Amino acid sequence: MNIAKPAALFLAATALLAGSTVAATAADTPDGTRVTSTPDGIRVNSIQQTADQVLAGHPKALKSTADEVRYDGLTLTRAPKGNLGAQDLACGYGHLCMVVRGTKFDFYKCQTWTVSNWTGDGPFTNNQTPGTVAKFYNQDGSVRWTSTAYQAGTATWDPIWSLRPC
Repeated sequence: MNIAKPAALFLAATALLAGSTVAATAADTPDGTRVTSTPDGIRVNSIQQTADQVLAGHPKALKSTADEVRYDGLTLTRAPKGNLGAQDLACGYGHLCMVVRGTKFDFYKCQTWTVSNWTGDGPFTNNQTPGTVAKFYNQDGSVRWTSTAYQAGTATWDPIWSLRPC
């Protein structure tokens, strides 16, 4: 396994999720990943590349645009700028939504999702059928915390390794 590509994607996704607003110059990495170099780090241009990084082990998206990536059971979009609270997080009925480092995750399929690079705090809304329990897991597979629908608030993602919306 070539470690350069995962390392470049990890670094790039980390910077994108942190969100940079300074002037940048674009370049290609040796592995072909398109990145933007900024004074405070490296930022990936594509939300698809972010999705590839934070959804380790999942198949490619069904549909991808510059602002949205759709999987079978999940939609990723860039979160609005500013301090976003759970009350500001639009989440359709039957969905589990959260913001992790600048990316909005909108889960609507009952399955286990393996994730990586989930750190920091962010709002979440569990707007699933009343009583549905979402589970968030540690690296060893033990349950870190749960959310029973309807529930909204702020969560600490340090770190979440996988989750099951239902």
